[in-house]
Amino acid sequence: MHSDPIADLLARIKNGLNARKDFVDAPASKIKVEIAKLLEKEGFVSGHELITEGKFPTIRVHLRYDADRKPIIHSLRRVSTPGLRVYKGSSELRPIRAGLATRIITTSQGLLTDREARRKRIGGEVICEVW
Repeated sequence: MHSDPIADLLARIKNGLNARKDFVDAPASKIKVEIAKLLEKEGFVSGHELITEGKFPTIRVHLRYDADRKPIIHSLRRVSTPGLRVYKGSSELRPIRAGLATRIITTSQGLLTDREARRKRIGGEVICEVW
């Protein structure tokens, strides 16, 4: 049993990028699938799929590289942890890294990027930062 399954997914993605893997597999959950959808929508990963063969479902995240085989994701950091939750209001969600970085935030309307949350003027718990 993992104490922080989201951090486990992020660590698998980072390790897969460092090892230049084409994809990584992780145990699936609804929030992990939503995180993978947002990463795909923002262009950080090339795709994801849910694999239901076997006893437990698995999410496969296809990693993305540039023409020189360098990872698109430079940094992937878990912000809010089970021991220290980090909440931000819509006015506190300022762009980071000149707008090139993306925060994934869980809100009352589901998982959103910081850009969408600012546009909708809602805040929430900051799950991670990607750039």
